[in-house]
Amino acid sequence: MDAVLKNFKKIPCPAADRCTLPGCQWQHSWDKEEATAPAAGHDGANENKEDGGPRKRRKVSPTAHAVPGGDSTKTNIVADVSTTVKKPVSLLPLKRKATTATNTTTAAIRSSTTSSGTASLLRLPSEASKPTSGLRVPVSSSTGVSAASSPKVTPSSNPAGPKVMPPPPRKPETLNPRHLKSAAPATHTFRLSALKMLHDQFVRLNTELKKEVTAAAAKKDDTAATETKKLLFTPQELIWLALDEEEKMATDKPSIYTGVIKNRIMSYKRMTASKWREERLAELKKKETREAIASGKMPAPAKSILGTPKVVDTGLTPAQEVAFLAHLITPIKDLAQHGYVPVMPSDADVAAARTGQEASLGWEKCDRCTTRFQVFPGRREEDGALASGGKCTYHWGKAYFPDRAPGAAKLALSEKRYRCCNQTVGTSTGCVQADTHVFKAAAPASLAAVVPFAETPENRAVPKDRAVCFDCEMGYTVRGMELLRLTATSWPDGKVLLDVLVHPVGEVLDLNSRFSGVWPEDILGAEPWRPGGEVGGGGDENKEKKKKMQIVSSPMVARDLLFALIAPETPLIGHGLENDLNAVRIIHPTLIDTILLFPHPRGLPARNGLKMLMASLLNRSIQVEGTGKTVIGHDSAEDARAAGELVRLKVMEKWRMMKGLGWKLVGEEFVPPGG
Repeated sequence: MDAVLKNFKKIPCPAADRCTLPGCQWQHSWDKEEATAPAAGHDGANENKEDGGPRKRRKVSPTAHAVPGGDSTKTNIVADVSTTVKKPVSLLPLKRKATTATNTTTAAIRSSTTSSGTASLLRLPSEASKPTSGLRVPVSSSTGVSAASSPKVTPSSNPAGPKVMPPPPRKPETLNPRHLKSAAPATHTFRLSALKMLHDQFVRLNTELKKEVTAAAAKKDDTAATETKKLLFTPQELIWLALDEEEKMATDKPSIYTGVIKNRIMSYKRMTASKWREERLAELKKKETREAIASGKMPAPAKSILGTPKVVDTGLTPAQEVAFLAHLITPIKDLAQHGYVPVMPSDADVAAARTGQEASLGWEKCDRCTTRFQVFPGRREEDGALASGGKCTYHWGKAYFPDRAPGAAKLALSEKRYRCCNQTVGTSTGCVQADTHVFKAAAPASLAAVVPFAETPENRAVPKDRAVCFDCEMGYTVRGMELLRLTATSWPDGKVLLDVLVHPVGEVLDLNSRFSGVWPEDILGAEPWRPGGEVGGGGDENKEKKKKMQIVSSPMVARDLLFALIAPETPLIGHGLENDLNAVRIIHPTLIDTILLFPHPRGLPARNGLKMLMASLLNRSIQVEGTGKTVIGHDSAEDARAAGELVRLKVMEKWRMMKGLGWKLVGEEFVPPGG
């Protein structure tokens, strides 16, 4: 295509030289001049005229002389330089220091070319006013300069790193309000009057500091005089200070600009010289710190992205907080369509599910890449495989719509991307690869066909003032998604009550370690659980140094251990409890789900993530990945405690609201208004 478009340059433009189209593809008179100018002085200017492209210039030595008795063409080499050298000699790269060798070389070249009259050819246009130490002149053996007289020019090293360029000097300004990019918050007359009054106060305070300098000098206190002198402003600096202050108030708070600047002027009128000194010292210290950080003398302070963690103070005792949970119970009776199981599936439904599983011959749809594949419980006899279909390529991150760029049209739709690799949806099949495909069952009857559901039994040994935070980690097996780890902590103190690994019913396809936090070495190194033994272990703050955990033989054993800690009236706290309850196959009547306490604006099935809620509401980070490319995975104990903290936040907010409505606390009982 480029070759075809190049041919248009040989056809005159219909508009001739009146053409104003930028980058016009037709031929103009100036195109002919540019094509012929570079070849004006070449002997072979007419050679290959039809090529139309730029010609390679002849490489010549700028100081060559005629060779006696040689070819006559060699005597014109120096003369050719005058027609081929059209640009000045290349300068050294920025921040390089030329050595005296360059000056020596340049002088040698000039002296050797004086007799030929070519010295002016190597002179830069601004050579008369600029030193020649910035030139880098290539010197060949034909220049007549020996290697001893032309040492190699090397750039100077800078071990300290790049130098910080000083800021450009500020331009002098007058006492006139600056022009704002947005609409002015007040009339020019008002802004000018306020600016002058602000400036007058700065002048007054600066004058008082000058008097202190004079007094300190009279007392021969040089230290005090020097320190105070640093805080003084010049007349122009006072104008800049007033302009900066006024512009900041007009830009940051335009709606209340009039009141803000009036208050600021009055505060400066009441300000004493000592207070002014303190402000100037603080500003001077900040300036010195910024300069030290910019120059690399001081490391930049580490900033918390989330800010200071929020402290939750309900004003209640732990027992009172547990009693208050009765006002936060989240019923799930009408949420069966969103994955919650409020009642046990019937025996007929479970039998039908088992029949369907047998009829399907193990064919399932991959939960990651949606590929159809077959699972083989007990392994396939031919090769011992657990699943067909080969490797699974998928995106482990969820798809999302990125925020629109500033200035983008409101109706412009942004491309949906994956959080794992930031690739656009539809451009690739996946960014990671797993050994096998996986699946999960969602219907309650299908879940009960593997492990039956059970309702929480009565347990008189459970204290009445107990609440339990509860979280599970799951992985993929040939039976679907099964329980791998179960953790329960007391509320509100967060003490671990139960934390065990679980041996699933089916053979493991994928431990889902990125999210479950359960790795093969955890299961291989786990100790068998013993009755009466310690059930805590892995839920510590330092996830990189896990304690050796205990493992139970089946999900039913793990469920019985949880039943030993709760009763039907015990509040069970968690985030997305339908997943955890279904993994353990529990039907519990008293639930507090943070997904329902802090609902998504769009409502179910959309939901806020636990990590997002902790960051936005409490300024705390959870589910943090390891350093570098290390993947640690989630920690069920951490997630359980995080859900408990969100519930305490809701207790604090709702109790504050109820007190405003007239509720009272009498002992351990919350009494409504008029009760």
